Amino acid sequence: METLKDKIFEMFYIKHLKVKDIAEREKVSSAYITKVVKTDVRYKTEKAFRKNKSKEKRKLAQNKFNKQKREKQRIEDNYAFVQEQHKEASRELSKSKRLSDENYRKWNKSAYTYNPSKHRYEFDKTLGRSYDVPKYIKER
Repeated sequence: METLKDKIFEMFYIKHLKVKDIAEREKVSSAYITKVVKTDVRYKTEKAFRKNKSKEKRKLAQNKFNKQKREKQRIEDNYAFVQEQHKEASRELSKSKRLSDENYRKWNKSAYTYNPSKHRYEFDKTLGRSYDVPKYIKER
C-alpha cells in the first residue's frame, strides 16, 4: 500500500502538481506538503525545473501581450489614417460648387486608368459617362 509521502512525491515530482493542489487533494496543509517535499533529494532539481518553466511561460505571455499591443496600435493608426483621409476628402469636396477634374479623378480612382504614352488619365468607357464627367485628365 502506498503511503501519503509516496503519493505526495509522485504528485509533486512526477505529475508536477503545485503544493496547493496536492494539499487540497490529500486534505492536508500546504505547509506539511512543503515540509515533506523538501526532505527529498530531487527538490533542488525540481525547483530549478519549475523556475525555468515559469520563466518560459512569462516570456511567452510577454510576447503575446506585446504582439496584441502592436496589433491594437496598428489598428488605431489605420483608423486615424482613414479618418484623416475622410476629412481631407470632405474638405476637397466642399471647397467649391464645382469639383476640379484632378479632384474628381482622385475621388473616382477606379473610374480612371493611366495612359503612360499620352501622359493622361482616361475614363473607363464601360462605366458609361455623363456629359459633365471628363473623358481625359492631363497628368500634373
